[in-house]
This record gives sequence, C-alpha cells and structure tokens, in this order.
Amino acid sequence: MSPARIYLDNNATTQILPEVAETMAITWQTAFANPGSQHSFGRDARPVLDRCRDSIADILGAEPSEVIFTSGGTESINAAIYGLTLGRTGAIALTSGEHPATTAACERARQTGLKLITLNVDAAGRLLNDQCDDLPWDELKLVNVILAHNETGVLQDLSKLSTLCEKHQVPLLIDAVQAVGKIPVNFRELNVTALAFGAHKFHGPRGVGGLLLRRGVQLPPLLDGGHQEAGRRAGTEPVPLIAGMVTALESFAADATTHMKHVQTLRDQLQRHLQQHCSPTVVHGSDAPRLPNTLSIAFPGLSGEAILVNLDLEGVACSLGSTCASGSAEPAPALLAMGCAADVCLSSVRFSVSRQTTSEEISEAARRIQGVVERLRSLSQQNRP
Repeated sequence: MSPARIYLDNNATTQILPEVAETMAITWQTAFANPGSQHSFGRDARPVLDRCRDSIADILGAEPSEVIFTSGGTESINAAIYGLTLGRTGAIALTSGEHPATTAACERARQTGLKLITLNVDAAGRLLNDQCDDLPWDELKLVNVILAHNETGVLQDLSKLSTLCEKHQVPLLIDAVQAVGKIPVNFRELNVTALAFGAHKFHGPRGVGGLLLRRGVQLPPLLDGGHQEAGRRAGTEPVPLIAGMVTALESFAADATTHMKHVQTLRDQLQRHLQQHCSPTVVHGSDAPRLPNTLSIAFPGLSGEAILVNLDLEGVACSLGSTCASGSAEPAPALLAMGCAADVCLSSVRFSVSRQTTSEEISEAARRIQGVVERLRSLSQQNRP
C-alpha cells in the first residue's frame, strides 16, 4: 500500500478551503451573470462584485477604486510593468532573483529600448539599501521588488526604497503574490504605486487575482476589448471566482495571528528535525525575516532533483523552487544572487506548509525526508572512486 501523501508545496499553489468552494458554488447559481449587464440577472451579480472589491480594499489597506481584478499574479505583474513603461525611455530597476513573471516582463521592456538595472541582495536575500541612494533616479521609470520571495520566503524592508521612489516620483511595483493571505499586507503603509496578488496562493481559486494601483496613476490596459475595471482591464469579471478569492482572504484576515503561528510552528518543527538529523544542511534566508510557512534548505553533496524525485516516490510533495522555472537544471538565480555556491543551489529543495498542514504530517514528512537523505548519501559514498 502506498504511504499517505503529504503536500508541502503550498508556495506553488494551495488547496481551496471548504468555505471557498461553498461560496463559489452558491455564487455560480445566484450571481452567474455578467455584472455589466443591465437586466435583473446582471443587477444580481453587480452588488456581489462591489462587495468583494470593498472587502479586498478594506483588508489590504486600499481604496475600492484602487482594486483591479485580474486572472492572477502573473497578469497583474505584466499589466503593471507594461502599463507603467509603455512608450517610455530610460531604465527599470529590479532585485536579483525576481520571479520569472517580473524578469520576463522586464526583458520584454528591455527589447523595446529600456535599460535594466539590478538591485543586489545580501547573503540572507535582503535588499542592500545603501545602493538605492546611488541609483540613476533621473533615468528610472519603474522599480520592481518582490515583497516575499517565493523560493526562500525572505521578506523585504521597503521603507527606504519607497521613500526614495516617492521623492523622485518613480513608480514602485511590489510582487506580493506570496505575501498576501500569508502575512498582513497594507498597501497604504507600504507606500507603493502598485501591488500584485493571486488567490491560489492563499487557499482561493486559480484563475483570479488582483492589482492594487494607487489612485490617480494612469495605466494603459494590457488587455483590450472592453470597459471593465474602469477601462484598466478588459474582460467580463468572473464574479464566482472573485467571491471565492475574497472568502479565502477574509478567512485569513479573521485570525491572521493564529494562522501565522500555526504554519511557523510547523515550519520550525521541520527545520529543526532536518538540521539535527540530516546534517550538513544550509537553510537559505535563515538570518532574515521570512514567510512563516517557507523552508528552503540545501543538503550539500546531494542533487535537489534526486531528493525531489525520491520524496515524490515516498509521497511527499515539495519543490526545487519556482514552479514557473521548473524543468531547468541550472542553479536558482535567487540563490546565486545570495552568494550561494552553485553546488549548494543544486542541492536545495523548498518545503512550504499551509494552515491545513498538521503536526502529524510534519513529523511523518520529516521521517521520510531523513530516510531519503540518508539513503542518497549512502549511495553517494558507495559510488565514490
């Protein structure tokens, strides 16, 4: 009999909550219509959409008019980079090891004539604030920073950078896809121009997310064809998906401290076991504030891909890092940016827990991971000349 499967890849995607599924099922029946339609069915859907916009704005510290519904984090990031740089010349700054959604969109902007400037991070993955003073502020048209890193969980302190961006009137785009619904995020307090998030990272449905855009900032739409979202994003709003996203975010916000404490306890439980029983190990970003649910850990001398495959056979789901970059045998750019040796990068795997993970699952997962690491190390010793 196969062992019970344990899911520790929640930074890739999460399972929707039962209440989210229930909300969507009801909304598909009661508010299925196009919220822009003038008939009674459309008028049934419109208040649901408006309430969802109000709720997101309230939880994330924004105004309802600043909320733009999208298909998810990738679209939100692309829409912001496209809209804030379209037809402009100059430079874009982005931190080392950004998510591929950001790096690819910035590369497209580079091909249209903009220069790219890399913001370096320290060995813990934190932005080096001293370099921000020396940026060519007269050339910059956009600055991009990932708030919570998808691979390491490292959280950035944006206070100095946001102050400089405001001083020089340069838009600041924050990738908060891994942060929203996992830690408290306040758009107004962050003092940024735009902020991207996606529902499936916090137990909401896939295919929906949002972009917060500061009031007064103009954004040419990435998608054309309709007047929806105040002309900023064409396409009929998927009200049931949006309602599910809001239910998931409200569920987190209702008891955020408890949820964060739960996942951090489990993450630390797993980290302690692996450090004690699978030495040598390297925990990436351990000297910096991290998402409470994320553990990026290296087992020097082993292959991260071999660990992942063997853990899959043992029923434990984890990741080599960003799912969007999977299939590559190259060291993760985020870890290289932190100064990790290539062989350490390639021996790294990421475990990410959720509020649905149990202590019993962590104990069992730790036992299986230890067994895999010990077996692979033994094989490695036997194969040495």
